[in-house]
Amino acid sequence: MRISRNLLAIAAAIACCLVGLWLSTSIQGSQKTYEVKPYITVPEYRTDAARAIDAYERLMERYMGLTEKNILMVGTDIREMSKKLDSIDGKLTQLSAAIARIEKSLGIELAPAPFSSSEGSKGASQGSGQSNLSIKEKPQP
Repeated sequence: MRISRNLLAIAAAIACCLVGLWLSTSIQGSQKTYEVKPYITVPEYRTDAARAIDAYERLMERYMGLTEKNILMVGTDIREMSKKLDSIDGKLTQLSAAIARIEKSLGIELAPAPFSSSEGSKGASQGSGQSNLSIKEKPQP
Protein backbone atom coordinates (compact mmCIF):
# COMPACT_ATOMS: atom_id res chain seq x y z
CA MET A 1 0.00 0.00 0.00
CA ARG A 2 2.90 2.18 0.29
CA ILE A 3 3.20 2.40 -3.49
CA SER A 4 -0.36 3.35 -3.99
CA ARG A 5 -0.02 5.98 -1.25
CA ASN A 6 3.06 7.37 -2.93
CA LEU A 7 1.32 7.36 -6.27
CA LEU A 8 -1.67 9.04 -4.72
CA ALA A 9 0.56 11.70 -3.13
CA ILE A 10 2.35 12.32 -6.43
CA ALA A 11 -0.96 12.51 -8.30
CA ALA A 12 -2.30 14.95 -5.68
CA ALA A 13 0.86 17.08 -5.96
CA ILE A 14 0.59 17.13 -9.77
CA ALA A 15 -3.12 18.02 -9.53
CA CYS A 16 -2.31 20.83 -7.08
CA CYS A 17 0.39 22.14 -9.39
CA LEU A 18 -1.98 22.05 -12.34
CA VAL A 19 -4.74 23.83 -10.41
CA GLY A 20 -2.20 26.41 -9.20
CA LEU A 21 -0.89 26.90 -12.70
CA TRP A 22 -4.39 27.30 -14.05
CA LEU A 23 -5.37 29.81 -11.38
CA SER A 24 -2.17 31.81 -11.86
CA THR A 25 -2.72 32.20 -15.61
CA SER A 26 -6.40 33.04 -15.27
CA ILE A 27 -5.79 35.70 -12.63
CA GLN A 28 -2.67 37.20 -14.11
CA GLY A 29 -2.90 35.86 -17.65
CA SER A 30 -2.92 37.84 -20.88
CA GLN A 31 -5.71 40.28 -21.45
CA LYS A 32 -8.28 39.07 -23.92
CA THR A 33 -9.71 41.52 -26.46
CA TYR A 34 -13.00 41.11 -28.22
CA GLU A 35 -14.04 42.86 -31.40
CA VAL A 36 -17.66 43.91 -31.38
CA LYS A 37 -19.29 44.96 -34.67
CA PRO A 38 -22.62 46.63 -34.06
CA TYR A 39 -25.22 46.08 -36.76
CA ILE A 40 -27.62 48.70 -35.52
CA THR A 41 -28.27 51.48 -38.01
CA VAL A 42 -29.97 54.73 -37.21
CA PRO A 43 -31.54 56.60 -40.10
CA GLU A 44 -30.20 60.08 -40.58
CA TYR A 45 -32.38 62.91 -39.44
CA ARG A 46 -33.63 64.98 -42.35
CA THR A 47 -35.46 68.25 -42.12
CA ASP A 48 -38.53 69.08 -44.16
CA ALA A 49 -36.50 71.58 -46.18
CA ALA A 50 -33.97 68.90 -47.15
CA ARG A 51 -36.78 66.56 -48.25
CA ALA A 52 -38.39 69.38 -50.25
CA ILE A 53 -35.08 70.18 -51.95
CA ASP A 54 -34.58 66.51 -52.87
CA ALA A 55 -38.11 66.30 -54.27
CA TYR A 56 -37.52 69.47 -56.30
CA GLU A 57 -34.25 68.05 -57.70
CA ARG A 58 -36.01 64.83 -58.75
CA LEU A 59 -38.78 66.88 -60.38
CA MET A 60 -36.26 69.00 -62.29
CA GLU A 61 -34.40 65.89 -63.50
CA ARG A 62 -37.67 64.44 -64.85
CA TYR A 63 -38.57 67.77 -66.46
CA MET A 64 -35.16 68.01 -68.15
CA GLY A 65 -35.52 64.45 -69.44
CA LEU A 66 -38.95 65.18 -70.89
CA THR A 67 -37.71 68.42 -72.43
CA GLU A 68 -34.79 66.62 -74.05
CA LYS A 69 -37.14 63.99 -75.50
CA ASN A 70 -39.47 66.66 -76.87
CA ILE A 71 -36.59 68.59 -78.44
CA LEU A 72 -35.38 65.42 -80.16
CA MET A 73 -38.90 64.77 -81.44
CA VAL A 74 -39.19 68.35 -82.74
CA GLY A 75 -35.81 67.98 -84.47
CA THR A 76 -37.00 64.77 -86.12
CA ASP A 77 -40.24 66.45 -87.21
CA ILE A 78 -38.34 69.41 -88.66
CA ARG A 79 -36.08 67.07 -90.65
CA GLU A 80 -39.11 65.24 -92.05
CA MET A 81 -40.83 68.52 -92.93
CA SER A 82 -37.72 69.88 -94.64
CA LYS A 83 -37.53 66.70 -96.77
CA LYS A 84 -41.21 67.10 -97.67
CA LEU A 85 -40.73 70.81 -98.49
CA ASP A 86 -37.71 69.96 -100.65
CA SER A 87 -39.76 67.44 -102.62
CA ILE A 88 -42.58 70.00 -103.00
CA ASP A 89 -40.04 72.59 -104.17
CA GLY A 90 -38.71 70.17 -106.78
CA LYS A 91 -42.22 69.41 -108.03
CA LEU A 92 -43.05 73.15 -108.16
CA THR A 93 -39.87 73.76 -110.17
CA GLN A 94 -40.89 71.05 -112.63
CA LEU A 95 -44.42 72.49 -112.80
CA SER A 96 -43.06 76.01 -113.38
CA ALA A 97 -40.86 74.76 -116.19
CA ALA A 98 -43.80 72.93 -117.75
CA ILE A 99 -46.00 76.05 -117.50
CA ALA A 100 -43.21 78.16 -119.01
CA ARG A 101 -43.02 75.79 -121.97
CA ILE A 102 -46.80 75.93 -122.39
CA GLU A 103 -46.80 79.74 -122.22
CA LYS A 104 -43.98 79.89 -124.73
CA SER A 105 -45.74 77.57 -127.16
CA LEU A 106 -49.03 79.52 -126.82
CA GLY A 107 -47.27 82.89 -127.05
CA ILE A 108 -48.38 84.10 -123.60
CA GLU A 109 -46.18 86.81 -122.11
CA LEU A 110 -46.15 87.95 -118.55
CA ALA A 111 -46.94 91.68 -118.40
CA PRO A 112 -46.09 93.63 -115.25
CA ALA A 113 -49.17 94.29 -113.14
CA PRO A 114 -49.90 97.91 -112.25
CA PHE A 115 -49.19 98.41 -108.60
CA SER A 116 -50.38 101.48 -106.76
CA SER A 117 -49.08 102.40 -103.34
CA SER A 118 -52.58 102.92 -101.92
CA GLU A 119 -53.59 99.33 -102.60
CA GLY A 120 -50.48 97.87 -100.99
CA SER A 121 -50.32 94.14 -100.75
CA LYS A 122 -54.13 93.86 -100.87
CA GLY A 123 -54.23 94.63 -104.57
CA ALA A 124 -51.32 92.32 -105.30
CA SER A 125 -52.73 89.39 -103.38
CA GLN A 126 -56.40 89.68 -104.33
CA GLY A 127 -55.95 91.17 -107.75
CA SER A 128 -57.98 94.02 -109.12
CA GLY A 129 -59.88 92.02 -111.66
CA GLN A 130 -57.23 92.57 -114.34
CA SER A 131 -55.01 89.81 -115.55
CA ASN A 132 -51.30 90.37 -115.77
CA LEU A 133 -51.05 88.00 -118.73
CA SER A 134 -51.33 89.15 -122.29
CA ILE A 135 -51.64 86.92 -125.29
CA LYS A 136 -49.78 87.75 -128.44
CA GLU A 137 -50.83 86.25 -131.63
CA LYS A 138 -48.42 83.92 -133.23
CA PRO A 139 -47.31 84.91 -136.65
CA GLN A 140 -48.90 82.70 -139.21
CA PRO A 141 -46.37 80.87 -141.34
